[in-house]
Amino acid sequence: MNYLAWVIRHASSSVGASAKTHGRRRRRVARLGNRLEQATCCRIAEPGSEGLAVSATRRPPITRGGGILGGVAASKLERVIQARMELRKRWEARTQATPSMADPSPLGSGPVNRHGMPRLPVGQSASKKWPVLDLGVLPEVTRESFRLEIDGAVEVPTTLRFHELLELEQVEDVSDFHCVTTWSKFDLAWKGVRVSDLLALARPLESARALMAHASDRYTTNVALEEALKPDVLLVYQVDGAPLPREHGGPVRMITPQLYAWKGAKWINRLELLTENAPGFWEQRGYSMTAHPWRDDRYG
Repeated sequence: MNYLAWVIRHASSSVGASAKTHGRRRRRVARLGNRLEQATCCRIAEPGSEGLAVSATRRPPITRGGGILGGVAASKLERVIQARMELRKRWEARTQATPSMADPSPLGSGPVNRHGMPRLPVGQSASKKWPVLDLGVLPEVTRESFRLEIDGAVEVPTTLRFHELLELEQVEDVSDFHCVTTWSKFDLAWKGVRVSDLLALARPLESARALMAHASDRYTTNVALEEALKPDVLLVYQVDGAPLPREHGGPVRMITPQLYAWKGAKWINRLELLTENAPGFWEQRGYSMTAHPWRDDRYG
């Protein structure tokens, strides 16, 4: 049983908790469990996830009131991992063929990164600072007010609150951040959840081809599914051991380490699945639909 199953155990096994508290926890477990109930497929080590640490401890199910509490509820939660693997399997060939993983002549300099690309993409300069770039609007979003909608071309439209993100498998990863304005910041330590897990909850239709990320400042940006399903594409709420600062998109933003950073929406509030790729805010203003750093792919 992984971290998700442990959440179920923890949410239901506190002997000293009041009946009211137990009721809240049971309802929370039921809500998340119902979302995962329909997912399918098999679980295992994922290709391409080298360097990502998963917070998952195995604990046995506990017996309570004559039944196994971990049995049914925990199996429902674990299906999100199984559904993610099935989704990745459908897109594996296209993901492996993306430029940041398969380009035979990438443009850049320095030692190769974990994907086989030069660490510093062409036209970029390494920066020790982390400049703040946005549309001039600083939304007031807190962890308490945060809501994420996952809808569009999906079977199960889903809305998650911040605490429900924490009930999913937690991922820690160190990756680089490449801004289209020609700077790159190396080795940012992130913590969050995989976008592929979030999409698995909603079960994208076979016809889905891309997602549109929406933000609380009305920013939008498109990402093809073969990019969005990569294991280092995350919704993050922590960086370098601290809560993600508001000016950098806190409480929750998306990161796309293998694309220019404008593809990772700050203050994210919606993932909309699309049957046809469509331009977002900057794409409508002449920026690239694909944003591949090692091809100097800045403009359309």
